[in-house]
Amino acid sequence: MQNVPDEWRQGQDESGGDGTYVKDGETLVDSKCSSEEIKGECKKRKNGGEEVESLMMELTRLVQKTVRESSWWERRGLDCSILAAAFLCLPPAFLLLASSRLLWFSAGVLLMGVAHAVLTIKGTHLASHGALSESQAWAKVWAVFFIEICGSFSARAGVQGHIKMHHAHTNVIGLGDSSVWKVPFLPRIVYLFIAPLAVPIITPLVALGYLKGHSLAHVVQTVLMVTLGLYSQYWLLINVSGFNSAVSALLCMLVCRAMFSVPYIHVNIFQHIGLPMFSPTSRPKRIYQMTHGVLNLPRNPVLDWLFGHSLINCHVEHHLFPFLSDNMCLKVKPIVSKYLTEKQLPYQEDSYLSRLRIFFHKYQELMVFAPPITELVGVQ
Repeated sequence: MQNVPDEWRQGQDESGGDGTYVKDGETLVDSKCSSEEIKGECKKRKNGGEEVESLMMELTRLVQKTVRESSWWERRGLDCSILAAAFLCLPPAFLLLASSRLLWFSAGVLLMGVAHAVLTIKGTHLASHGALSESQAWAKVWAVFFIEICGSFSARAGVQGHIKMHHAHTNVIGLGDSSVWKVPFLPRIVYLFIAPLAVPIITPLVALGYLKGHSLAHVVQTVLMVTLGLYSQYWLLINVSGFNSAVSALLCMLVCRAMFSVPYIHVNIFQHIGLPMFSPTSRPKRIYQMTHGVLNLPRNPVLDWLFGHSLINCHVEHHLFPFLSDNMCLKVKPIVSKYLTEKQLPYQEDSYLSRLRIFFHKYQELMVFAPPITELVGVQ
């Protein structure tokens, strides 16, 4: 296997050398580059000895300009409004579930399933990135609320796994290679279409496993928050919707919570697995890592609203600038795609059905066997 060219390799530092972009108010800042480093490490030589900014720095400046010129509504307001609308859907959903008419009852199930998907997928994702508030204190509050109360998972484990592993080491073997989504012993039909329905049951159990080794205070807090979220829905189904038995209430909870778990699992594997994977010792620089290891799905009127643009049609933008909200990812999408195209870098896109066919026919290769390490050759 040939090594990645030296000029593509990411510099390593004590933090792991991931070069993750952090949020400083509304400014995207390269956490690795000081003013001196920008003059040296973050610049490269071109013909004639002229020093120019690195590709990532140049793209960051273009995105920064757009972010600064955007209103609060564009930066956070629209996405917060979608989450608020999901909460407002809950009261009528519980009331509709009290109806004896099949049509109204079915509408209640659908409405609750949609609201749950928005809160537990879009909401938890934005909260894990701190994209809902400029205040770090409020960001922590929202993370606990959306991830633990709504999502039945540990906020600390969610941020650790998603931000510090998946984003920092995207498609790096043994670190952020999405292997957490693989269940090799399951047949393809079961994994792709049946097993995801158990996600609402598996999620809190996995959360309990992540609590090992943590302080008693943290364990108690997480257990209480997860229990609060689950029991509040159960209590409302019994006392507001009028369910006569615990079994029927729990079954309704499962149906609503699992309603969009199949596309949720699909999205998580479609956009990384099967794309180039890199060695921890010779990973490429960030812009090459993300453009080769991340894929966008096309616009989808359902999934865009339920999951958020950053998980569907702006996943490349999200991995390059992970602290942008869904709406801001959509706004900078033309800037990012144009820039990458001009620099002859890949901007990978594929349809949902195309990716599903690939994973169905190449299930053993993609989801069972270990992925090969990719060498990047010929990219300028």
